[in-house]
Amino acid sequence: MVNENIKNLIFVDCEADGKSPSTGRMTEFGAVAYPSRVTFHGILVDKNPAKEKEVFEKFDKWIADITKGERPIFVSDNPAFDWQWINDGFWRTIGKNPFGHSARRIGDFYAGLTGDFNNSNSWKKLRITPHDHNPVNDAMGNLEAFERLLNGER
Repeated sequence: MVNENIKNLIFVDCEADGKSPSTGRMTEFGAVAYPSRVTFHGILVDKNPAKEKEVFEKFDKWIADITKGERPIFVSDNPAFDWQWINDGFWRTIGKNPFGHSARRIGDFYAGLTGDFNNSNSWKKLRITPHDHNPVNDAMGNLEAFERLLNGER
């Protein structure tokens, strides 16, 4: 069941060959919109390196289309990692980040639901799509787990 009061969530997962934008590069990222489950796959490095600015312009347009101009909310299993790459990419290429300066962590939401601050990883068992490091699949699995949490599963 979809909670109609919750919208404009964008579940994001990044893959990179370094630990931060200053020490590596993001190779690709995936995004899945809640509640529609519409996906976006940004490929930055493959056989033919993409033009990064073009990828971020397309992502920005996709976000605007999904959210109909309302502020999107960045959600990740690890925003300390994922958000830094997306923030860096947006600012360097198009001079803005539609997500603003914050992100939400699924583990914190889960810990709050269970009333146990240290219980921030058990939610991962609720993923349906396997976590295989394809960023679209990983973002989809996180959305599925989040939706199951909203439906009362723990």
